[in-house]
Amino acid sequence: MAWYDWVGMIGVVITLAAFLLLQAGKLHGTGFVYQAMNAIGAAAVVLSLLYEFNLSAFIVESAWVAISIYGMVRGWRRRQME
Repeated sequence: MAWYDWVGMIGVVITLAAFLLLQAGKLHGTGFVYQAMNAIGAAAVVLSLLYEFNLSAFIVESAWVAISIYGMVRGWRRRQME
């Protein structure tokens, strides 16, 4: 496997780990760590897709990054108001 395949695989592991931790009650869906894990994992997959392009996967992962960043910003703003 090429380096970008490894980056993509690590991204998948991070994303799945975030979801597992959420389901196990170890993370909260609105928490920064959960959102950051999703953003980092999806960004790693997007990076790997730049070398082995797949349009549908690129769209899903790009949206995943954007939504995760939105969640982090929303959470940060909410904490600033408290």
